[in-house]
Amino acid sequence: MKQFIHTYDSTITIEKLLKAWQEFVRDKKNKKDVILFQAKLMDNIFDLFNDLKNKTYKHGGYIAFNISDPKPRQIHKATVRDRLLHHLIYRELYEHFNSKFIHDSYSCRLNKGTHKAINRFRDFFRKVSKNHAKTCFVLKCDIKKFFANIDHQILKQILEKHIEDKNIIWLLSQVINSFYTQLNTKNSAIAESLVKGLPLGNLTSQLLVNVYMNEFDQFMKRELKVRYYIRYADDFVILSDNKNYLEDLLLKVSSFLEKELKLQLHPDKVFMKTFASGVDFLGWVHFSKYRVLRTSTKRKMLRNLEKNFKEESRQSYLGMLKHGNAYKLKSEIENL
Repeated sequence: MKQFIHTYDSTITIEKLLKAWQEFVRDKKNKKDVILFQAKLMDNIFDLFNDLKNKTYKHGGYIAFNISDPKPRQIHKATVRDRLLHHLIYRELYEHFNSKFIHDSYSCRLNKGTHKAINRFRDFFRKVSKNHAKTCFVLKCDIKKFFANIDHQILKQILEKHIEDKNIIWLLSQVINSFYTQLNTKNSAIAESLVKGLPLGNLTSQLLVNVYMNEFDQFMKRELKVRYYIRYADDFVILSDNKNYLEDLLLKVSSFLEKELKLQLHPDKVFMKTFASGVDFLGWVHFSKYRVLRTSTKRKMLRNLEKNFKEESRQSYLGMLKHGNAYKLKSEIENL
């Protein structure tokens, strides 16, 4: 396995911290905490650099807040100082790990995303169905409380397979250990052995969950030789013309996730159905010859525009609707 070749000393430099700052601040210049940090930018950069060089750096706490887009989630926001470091780590590690990921992993990657994932889904259907000549079955799965259940020890072991420099592992551990999911146990020994969770909100979390799930992706492609497989974060689909094959595959998938990654499939979000009957995947319901926006997404879209109309939001929604059959909804939004 080709390892990450850069050292801690070549990764942590003033120049790279400043480049990371330029990327970080791009769309945040009017934020109060960013303005305060920028008021003493070089002092803050040098303080962070010295703490990192001396390995006295300690990750700060988080501010939690809730969002509901598209479903309720709790976001954890780190300090500006820590988020600046997240950007540096992401910049340095992304290319190495991205080159290891499979083609059909679409979440939080450059030149990927939901639109390419749903187009690939359609292409796979055409291949499996032999251009509508055969029945195509779809196994769709969702991982239960994905971010909250990322096991810290397993994640660190995966990172150690790729990164030889112990100081970089130390730095990544500072970020990983800065957050954990509260467990319902009073036994401190059990709690310590079951430290899990990555915060929704950290840029590093986007990369680390893909590193974590790459173990599963490789199992799917190399061990099970699954040809028509697509994953977007905690959602994944497998297509086949053989229903029995998918039923057998489900057992192997569930077993690997539980034994190797300590993850569980969501019991209410695993289903198998024909493509022609309509498959809900990444916000769209897909049929053999067209796709329509999920009903709950339509309602939320219209509600958002009615409560807080913004032209940029309307244009964003109209751009999204180009990817499916939504003429009626598009006309409704254009007339708001």
